[in-house]
Order: sequence, then C-alpha cells, then structure tokens
Amino acid sequence: MKKGFIKAALAAVLALSVTGCTSNVTSNNTLNNALSYDDAVTELNTFVKKIGPTTVPARLDVDMSEASVADSLASIDTFDMMLEGSGEINIEIAAPSEFSGKSYPDEWLVAVGQKFNKAGYTVDGKSVSVSIRKISSGETLTYITEGGYQPDLYIPSNEMWGEMLEASGVKTTKLADRIAGNTAGVLMSKKVYDDYTAKYGDVTVDGVLRAANAGDLVFAYTNPYTSATGMNILCSMLHAFDNSNPLSSSAVDQLVQYQNNAPTAAYTTSILKESAAKGIIDAMVMEEQTYINTPELKNYVFTPAGVRHDHPVYSFVWTDDEETEVANMFVEFCKSAESQEMAKERGFNLHEDYTPEDYGMSGADYLAAQKVWKTNKNGTRPTIAVFVTDISGSMNGSRIKALKSSLLNTMQYIDSGSYIGLVSYSDKVYINLPIEQFDNKQRAYFSGAVKDLEVGGQTATYDAVLVGMQMLLEKSQSIPDANLMLFVLSDGAQNAGFELKRITPIVGGLGVSVYTIGYEMSSSDKKDLQTLSEINEAVCIDADTNDIVNELRNLFNVNM
Repeated sequence: MKKGFIKAALAAVLALSVTGCTSNVTSNNTLNNALSYDDAVTELNTFVKKIGPTTVPARLDVDMSEASVADSLASIDTFDMMLEGSGEINIEIAAPSEFSGKSYPDEWLVAVGQKFNKAGYTVDGKSVSVSIRKISSGETLTYITEGGYQPDLYIPSNEMWGEMLEASGVKTTKLADRIAGNTAGVLMSKKVYDDYTAKYGDVTVDGVLRAANAGDLVFAYTNPYTSATGMNILCSMLHAFDNSNPLSSSAVDQLVQYQNNAPTAAYTTSILKESAAKGIIDAMVMEEQTYINTPELKNYVFTPAGVRHDHPVYSFVWTDDEETEVANMFVEFCKSAESQEMAKERGFNLHEDYTPEDYGMSGADYLAAQKVWKTNKNGTRPTIAVFVTDISGSMNGSRIKALKSSLLNTMQYIDSGSYIGLVSYSDKVYINLPIEQFDNKQRAYFSGAVKDLEVGGQTATYDAVLVGMQMLLEKSQSIPDANLMLFVLSDGAQNAGFELKRITPIVGGLGVSVYTIGYEMSSSDKKDLQTLSEINEAVCIDADTNDIVNELRNLFNVNM
C-alpha cells in the first residue's frame, strides 16, 4: 500500500469529531465488495458517462468581499451553557471540556459551581452565582479576539492561551495559576511502549518524532487551533526540532518533513481515543485526567510532556467591584480542600512532581507557531478537494442560505496551495467549477459559483459523488502525490440516480475520503451519509444552520 494512501486514511479518521455521525467507523479494507483500484476506476468512468454531468460556466465574482474570521463564527450560544446561575450578581465562565462536562468524572468545575451557587454567598447583600459555558481553550481565544465575546472568567487548560490572549491585545488579570492540576503527555500502547523504550530509551517528544519518522510507530495529535493539548505538543515538537529557536527555518523545515507522512491533526481527543481503540494509531497526545478515566486505554502507558495543564484563571478589566469580588470568591472556593479533593477523585492533581518543559516562547511566538502549523500541516503535499452541494428542492430557504454563507465565509481557511472544484446536484449533476489551484482568481470563480446556486428537483447524491470522484482522479494525474478529499453537503436522503449500495464498491476501491455534512437531517436520512463517510474512514458532521460555519471552519483549518 502506498504511503500516501496510508496518510490519507489516517487523516480521514483523525480530522474531526462531532456529534451525531461519527460512530461505528468501518475501514474500507473490511468491505467485502470493494473493487480493486483499477476496476474501481473503470467502473467510475462507465458510471459517470451514464450520468452525463453538465458543465456550467463559472462567473467571476468581481464584487467578492473578503470574509473575516468574525464572519465565520456562529453565535456563542452554539456552545452549551452547562450551569446557569440565578444570583443577583452572576458571572460567566468559559471552561474546557475536561471539567465542564455533563457527568462524572468530567464535570468537576460544574459540580463545584453548583455547590458554590447553593452556598448562599452574598456581596453587599446581593446573592451571587456562576454560569459555566463549555468551550475549548482555542475556541474561546478566537471568540474573544474575533467575535466580540467576553466571559467574566477564562479558564484555559494551560497558560499558553492566556499569554496568546495578551499578545492579541486583550488585557487580562491572572487570578490563579492553578485550580485543578493536570499534565498533557504522550500515550503509547503497552507493546509499542516496550518496543520504543528498548530502542530509544525514555519517552520524549523528540524520541517519539524520531520513532515515527523511522516507521516504528504512528503518532497523532489534536488540532492546535482548538486543543490545548495539541497546541502544547506542537510547540514541544518545534522545540525538539530546534531548542534554541523553535520558530527557526530549521525547525519549520523539519516540521514539514515530519508532516509529509504524519496523520492529520484530530479535532478532539475523543476521536484519538476511538482511533486508538481500533488499533489505527499506537501513540497519541492526551491529558492525564482523560487517560485515567478511559477504561479502553488501560493497556496504554502515559508519559507527561510539555507544559503543565493546571487551569489558570484569567479575568478582564472590570469597572464593577462586585463582580471582581465574586470572581475572587469563586476562585478561592475552587482552591478549597473540599473542591481539591473532588478534583483528585476525578483524576486531577496527579504527577505533582512533573517539571514543565520551558519552550522559551512568548504569547506572540505561540500565535506564530499556529500559523507555521497551518501553512505546513500537510508537509509538501497539496490537497485536491471537490465540494459536492445539494441543490434539491428541500434545500430551499434557510438551508441553501446557510450552505452558501458557510462556504463563502469559511473559504478563507482554504490554503492557496490547495486545488478546489465545485459540483452541485438535484436530479441532475452540474460541474459548477472545474478544479484549479485556489489562487485569488479561482476564489473569485468559486464565490461566483456558490452565489449562483439555485434549488429545485430531486436528490441524486451518489451520482454527484461519482462525478466529484472522477474530477479528483483526473486532476491527480498532474499532481500525483496530493491528498484527495470530497466534501458532500446535503439535507436529505438520495431519491434519484444511483443508490449508495451501487457505488460503495467504487468508493471503497478508490480509497478517497468522503466528508459529509448533514443539514438538520432526521436519523434515518443521515444514515446513508454516515455510511458513505465510513467507507474510507472519514467523518459525518451532524449540523444545523446555526453551527455549520463553526464546523466547516474547524474542518478546513485541519485539512485544507
């Protein structure tokens, strides 16, 4: 099997974890009816000839406006409020998932908040309370700097995010260095750990990178734009490449070479856990608290790495002394013996003797490291992608508006080195934009093609998938080492053209990742989209018109 295909399969598995469509992933290697690659190409060409797609002249959108990051942010309310306070003075806290979840053991901050709210505290005779919003460290940073959102308290997983916030021009006050101790690190299956230590010695990020480059293990990490663990390990990797200057040209060159054959970054830790359980990866990043509470990982060995994840607390410039008093009151409540014992019961406050790594980097350096990763995450291999958009009658109204808006607002995250095309379908299939490099001219054509989409007719989803596949294969003839990806955006089940079971052998044989985005679909409707994505280890995003921009933004940040 070609190394490029291996990376593509891993990339598909690790790219994104979202609700609703990501369970029961099945590798194409287990499909009994998958064709050989050559037979799949022959069948594909025969099917597309029968489909007879129509090429629509693309319009150059000379009025294309540049979208901002703010344009690609959904309402902050798409992130769940896990605890809502009702005090006369109430402060809102933005906190990451490891302690703002719904249930034990990932609800420590919520449980502490509930106790605080019931304790009857007052300030100047007024009742006080806290509300807690579940949102990742990176998403909070983005929403504060770009979306105008400002919680009363920001509790990221580690100090890197507070320093990045300051470097972005947002003034903060650190109220606590730590409220729940934790470490990030490298997790290895027991067998791989034994083999690794016999050959390389102690587990270090530098050693893991050398082992991965040698083909001794497959190492995966999370998206450094959203994940504190991913950001931590990215900087640890750059530091390993050049400990005197992690942003040097030498460090960047080594990152590029490593990324040539590394899996694409995962969106969340949960998808890493799923991939590890399937045996797809054997080394990954994770926080210790998550590892301790995941029975499926009992045969793995955890080694701390990078900076500590002690959950510092940041406030902002307030004129309200009462809110400041409530904030300090809650921090002290979190640091109390009872609250800390609750944290320990849930897997926090372990590895107290771990000394954090010193990267010698500032907040501005961390922001620069993200940009370095964004530019070089695919190594030297470009991406060829086709967007397949549903324009059947049921997409009329809010759905087609959301589809157009999400594509126009998030295309800023598609790298100019990628090659992009657009297909639309109802009961017929249209090639709205042939694949070309996504330079400014192609962006303008893409913008015009998206704006000109019109709805009506039935839903020939799998005809359009085959047309998009053929476009990818034809373009890959001139770019043989590229990552091939297909994105399908739809709101309903196929009711025209070829059925899914008829094209499954072709898709399985070609090995192309098919990401599907379902708009407000019923469980029965989304089943086929989920199955399509599972053929080659990709993912299905279950979204509504409110949060699709966030889903695409993060998907493109990781893959494009």
